[in-house]
Amino acid sequence: MAINKLALIRYRAIDKCLRNRYRKWALEDLIEKVSEALYDYEGIESGISKRTIQADIQLMRSDKLGYNAPIIVQDRKYYAYEDPNFSINHTKITDTDLDKMSEIVSVLRQMNGFDYFDDMTDIIARLENSLRKTTDKSDNYIQLEGNVLVKGIQHITPLYQAIRKRVPLLINYRSFKAKEARASVYHPYLLKEYRNRWFLICKPQKGTSLLTLALDRIIDFMEMNPKDFVPYTGVGFDRYFEDTIGVTKDIKSRAQKVILWVNKYNVPYVLTKPIHHSQQVIKEEEGGTIIRLDVTLNFELERELLGFGECIKVLGPKKLQQTIAKRLQQAAGSYL
Repeated sequence: MAINKLALIRYRAIDKCLRNRYRKWALEDLIEKVSEALYDYEGIESGISKRTIQADIQLMRSDKLGYNAPIIVQDRKYYAYEDPNFSINHTKITDTDLDKMSEIVSVLRQMNGFDYFDDMTDIIARLENSLRKTTDKSDNYIQLEGNVLVKGIQHITPLYQAIRKRVPLLINYRSFKAKEARASVYHPYLLKEYRNRWFLICKPQKGTSLLTLALDRIIDFMEMNPKDFVPYTGVGFDRYFEDTIGVTKDIKSRAQKVILWVNKYNVPYVLTKPIHHSQQVIKEEEGGTIIRLDVTLNFELERELLGFGECIKVLGPKKLQQTIAKRLQQAAGSYL
């Protein structure tokens, strides 16, 4: 049974009360303390009902949450723990809990770059060893797409820490077009992954626009003085990249109405795995389907469309149609 945040606050508040043996706890007292906890942690002023607290106590007593709390009623009025040393915080981790954690770590282990997952694997192994004494290794049942040969993933953790600590970085970077690396100061804001490549969204010291640096082009970097950090003040990045496929976007870019024709053989693939979350069907025809995307025009969009080859035709905008046509002609010319 999943526990939401508010329920967990209630359980812990009740547990804290019942661990206090120096006073008696009537139902009204528990309601008062739980209401105070909800206000302190979540700002909820409406309080809590008698029925909810009674249901919470029943759940804490049961095995559904793994608590098996020995809650008794004394003098037909006051709630207490029969075992004075009991607390839900001391509840043992069950085999089911371990199995779930092991499955999660198995998935996370396949995500390149974050060394925190290695630490989690060690923690799970030690938990299993202490409770089971012997650990049975099982096969993975989930396999994520990954490329261990991708360069730059060793930078993910230190860059992530720099973003969290709000520290400017002196980055030695060499773009694909540059002959030599160049060191500049950047203010890091976001790590973003696209197709197994990682990118750093940042602002240069001398500039106002956001830049996207590929981690596999970063030679090295060092932290600068945190006092010089310039925080990001734009819209949230979820919203910033909402109309974008990939990571390439200028702050002035705006979504455009992209109209595509998809032949009937590939329509099921495009409908079950949309090219972008804005995708919508405009018209269904005998030979195919016309769809619409509301996205910014960038290199990643072009590559996505080119991947469909002759199965997709760009109907608009004209600029994108001409770009795709030109690139297809150049590709065909390579085989002549």
